[in-house]
Amino acid sequence: HLAEGGFSREVRGKGFDSMLMRTLITARRQLLKMRVQMSNQIRGLMKTFGLVLPKGAGSVFERNVLTHLDGEDDLARIILPLLQAWRDIRLRAAELTTQLVRMAGSDQRCRLLTSVPGVGTVTATAFAAAVEDSINFKNSRAVGAWVGLTPKRYQSGEVDFEGHISRRGDAKLRSLLYEAASVILNRLSDTSTLRTWALALRERVGFKRAAVALARKLAVIMHAMLKTGELFDPKAGVALPA
Repeated sequence: HLAEGGFSREVRGKGFDSMLMRTLITARRQLLKMRVQMSNQIRGLMKTFGLVLPKGAGSVFERNVLTHLDGEDDLARIILPLLQAWRDIRLRAAELTTQLVRMAGSDQRCRLLTSVPGVGTVTATAFAAAVEDSINFKNSRAVGAWVGLTPKRYQSGEVDFEGHISRRGDAKLRSLLYEAASVILNRLSDTSTLRTWALALRERVGFKRAAVALARKLAVIMHAMLKTGELFDPKAGVALPA
């Protein structure tokens, strides 16, 4: 009866390849999170005994742990099994990262999207898996709203103002786009029309609002690239296609 009354609409299902790609991204992210949690746990336990580890990740962290445990046999019997678990998690995360890089390298969409400054393998893969096909959206601007990067609008009587972004849709993809925007604003030195626009916006409205606006702009640009099949043009204007 709901279908006959027009109160329902068709929902697009994810394809197998996109689901596989998203599962790989999620599994890798979970292992990275577990690795950080495990290293923090080791640091906290050793700090209880006055053993403060200096900053460092990866092999530097492991070397610092072993150095500080020298002569602490009783504590070492507790910490070393945790360190071994940390090593295993780190190894498994590296294996999934290799799979992700290989998968992105064999996907034309991901190779296209990584031509955008600040967009790496993870962001490109996550975007390609989420969007799947450019025809799934009526226009490129709709992607910004779909990923939750457009401001809410409040209208009631004489009240009409914009609030914070809606934060709807894929939260991780939104976070990755924001990270890519932050890289463009803070780390990149290459000149492009997009970065010049973003830096000017940061001067007017501050970093956070500029980063959100740039993240939304990146989503629109990346969808337009998937639609046209063209690489990112650093000299192109920021007027975006519909």
